Amino acid sequence: MLKFLARRFINYLVLVFIATSLAYILASVTFHPENRYTGRNPPIPAATIKQTLEERNADPGTPVLVRYGRWVKGVAHGDFGKLIVGDEQVTTEMKRRVGVSLRLLLIGTTLGAVFGVLIGVIGAVRQRRPADVVGTVGSYVLLATPTVVIIIVVQTVFLWINHRTGTTTFPLVKEYNSNLSGWDFWWDRFKRLVPPTVVLTLFGASFFSRYQRSAMLDVLGSDFLRTARAKGLTRQQALFKHGVRTALIPMMTFFAYSFGLLLTGAVFTETLFSWDGMGKFLIESIQNRDTNATAAVTCFAAVLVLLSGMLSDVLYAALDPRVRSSR
Repeated sequence: MLKFLARRFINYLVLVFIATSLAYILASVTFHPENRYTGRNPPIPAATIKQTLEERNADPGTPVLVRYGRWVKGVAHGDFGKLIVGDEQVTTEMKRRVGVSLRLLLIGTTLGAVFGVLIGVIGAVRQRRPADVVGTVGSYVLLATPTVVIIIVVQTVFLWINHRTGTTTFPLVKEYNSNLSGWDFWWDRFKRLVPPTVVLTLFGASFFSRYQRSAMLDVLGSDFLRTARAKGLTRQQALFKHGVRTALIPMMTFFAYSFGLLLTGAVFTETLFSWDGMGKFLIESIQNRDTNATAAVTCFAAVLVLLSGMLSDVLYAALDPRVRSSR
């Protein structure tokens, strides 16, 4: 088992390196950061522009592969370079933003998975009954609706709650209020976390419920459940002791990777809720034509996928004894 995980880890590391390298090279070829400094009044001297770009390893006069080599050497020492805008290091900015995104991703993905599995199992067990119909229709509506629309609807609901209570019960912008301290500060942060978490939970639950319902329906007609019933287990015992566990096995891969790929969904969520996370950082990096920051965010997303893949392998082995014995 450990050898298998070690081999998979090495494979994932190679994929992280390839994905990050391609992102850097593509951004270097596509972006033209020098355009940020031209056409100003009064004009910025060409020597000043060249020096500024050289400090950020973004001088178009330097071959892309040379810039890439310098960047890789810096990354090996934990340095992703400087931001195009300002004098801040990319690594420093990432440290500030990673925690913001991980809080949203961890809580949103976990809650989405829990509710999605419950809705899927109930829908499969009560197939074509009202509970199944409501779950199916609700999931398809969420899946068919653009992300931005769902976010606006959720914000509208919380605005209505704030209006009904007469206070800003759930603030809809920013992660925290720096003017608060102590218990008030943490309580305010929790309330600000609720609306974006609801958005991510809705998306997660809609996806998970469809997959879980399909997997559970496959299990309900299996021979081992009939055997379990023949040995004296009640229908409920057979379903939860054997059926749900078996149906969860294929879900583990989907759950693990959805955590890594949820960063793409968090782009809209963080932007519309004004949370300074990695998703919003990606949008800002592209707008600023910042090669270093864009590649760094890509590396972060690739590392999330790496960790998700490892988590998937561990969970799969934990649920299926045959996997542990064969590896």
